[in-house]
Amino acid sequence: MSARHAPRDVFLVGIDVDSLGGSQRVLHTLAQGLAGRGHRVELVGIRPSPRPHTYHAAPAYRHTTLYRAPAPPPWQADSLAERLSPARLLRARAERAERARALRRLARRFAAVRGGCVVIGSPWAAVWLEGLPWPHLKGIGQYHESFEQARAGENLRLILQHYPALEKALFLSETDAAAFRRQRLPNAGVMPNPLPFEPGAPAPLDTRRVGAVGRLEPVKRLDRLLDAFAAAARGTAGWELHLFGDGPQEGELRARAERLGIAGRVRFRGGVADMAAAYRELSLLALTSEREGRPMAVAEAAAAGVPCVAFAVSGGVRDLVSDGRTGTLVPPGDTDAFAAALRELMTDSALRARCGRAAREHVAPLRLPAVLDRWEKLFEEVDR
Repeated sequence: MSARHAPRDVFLVGIDVDSLGGSQRVLHTLAQGLAGRGHRVELVGIRPSPRPHTYHAAPAYRHTTLYRAPAPPPWQADSLAERLSPARLLRARAERAERARALRRLARRFAAVRGGCVVIGSPWAAVWLEGLPWPHLKGIGQYHESFEQARAGENLRLILQHYPALEKALFLSETDAAAFRRQRLPNAGVMPNPLPFEPGAPAPLDTRRVGAVGRLEPVKRLDRLLDAFAAAARGTAGWELHLFGDGPQEGELRARAERLGIAGRVRFRGGVADMAAAYRELSLLALTSEREGRPMAVAEAAAAGVPCVAFAVSGGVRDLVSDGRTGTLVPPGDTDAFAAALRELMTDSALRARCGRAAREHVAPLRLPAVLDRWEKLFEEVDR
């Protein structure tokens, strides 16, 4: 570790930090990276994951989970009698007791250090922390999605309620930070998510595989991707579409591929342990989501030298894909334009190679050492 950075106590706090997901992976990557620089790091999950994933076989950081069981399914009473039933009252009492026990446990962990930072991974984690005293620690709030996503639900209200009291509120792009500043959040800043792996050899881009990475769920709009791929692949030999991820829409997507006549060219890969290797199998990445913040799949594919065709749904996507240089940005929802962009890159190997090289250079600032340097500077800033 550089001599100019003093070791600090750093707590990273999230609701569920152990499920398989982008924000969870970011927290584990940061925890491991900061611990590797000599900081005393504790990753705190408020609730245990119902399906925990191992991110590091030998973590260099402490890992604490406050509750003893995952969150119970939501329960809604249909009548006053149900709300006042002895079973419901007992459950509510047990939940209050468990929350109090979890808060006491975290309070003891905070009290065990003399100073440092608490990095809050989501606005819902900030809600849970409300009322817990930690005046000797500096607070930093993160939000891993776009301003548009925050505005579409409760997150905007929660951020504006809880993040102004923190030293810094961090967003994934300057476009998003500026939008939050316009909502009178004065401490809004930018911190990109780091790549979770060091880029190895670049992808050869000759496999004739288009890839999509993420949960098979409605917001990813993989139905549009199937439509676009069917149109783009017409008359081209050997091209396949590989979908990485599990989710509730798999059956529906398989049926759509059958109707489009491309079932033999679509591969459902499920969850993959080594995504760094999976990206190097691809010749193109496709992103057709309805909403995104700053999708790590685009950054990770770019690190492997894989160009991307994406709907320009957020400032984060526009930051990661330099239109015409590292891939192609398409107006949101325009499936015909998406198919044309796919086809152009599928049929022009020289263009793919040129975009792939540029993509790899474009995301070099997201390599873990560079992002950790930014965190070190932020810690120094909030300590002043």
